Amino acid sequence: MARPINPKCLACIDYSRSEAKRIHGPRGDDCWKDNTCDNKRNHYRHRKESNAKRKGNYAQRKVITTPIEATETFSIPVQAPPVALLYLYKEKPKDAHLHALAVSVWQGSEKLAEIEAVHCMGMTNTQVNRYLKEILKLLRERFGITEFEPPIRLEPTECEIADCPLKDKRHVYSA
Repeated sequence: MARPINPKCLACIDYSRSEAKRIHGPRGDDCWKDNTCDNKRNHYRHRKESNAKRKGNYAQRKVITTPIEATETFSIPVQAPPVALLYLYKEKPKDAHLHALAVSVWQGSEKLAEIEAVHCMGMTNTQVNRYLKEILKLLRERFGITEFEPPIRLEPTECEIADCPLKDKRHVYSA
């Protein structure tokens, strides 16, 4: 911690050297010492500027000596296994009829294969399950995939089949 400022020395900076020496010299209170008092008077007179300069130098040195911490960024290639995404075109209620389904195979962000969407209108649950088992058999042989990822539900109005009967209804409603 810094030494406290001597109030007598601080008051002395307003006087000229000869006047300060007369007041605080042998004829005054006898606290005057030539070199010490000259230095103190100079220090007290310019202490704001000196302290600001010292702080600036310290900050510069700290910036120079403090190493810049750069975050190292690197990527590790991930060998993602191929996955089969099952798209179910179906309305919101759980017990709603399945309109159509499609499958795509992905490995990371690369699309490996796509099985075209087929309408399921008129198919029973058993027929749909049999069709999905045939797809899985094909995917197991080609890609080693044994199951689908959790299904992705899409609205029947989003059906991608070209001659879908719902497309005619969409145009009627949008007119």
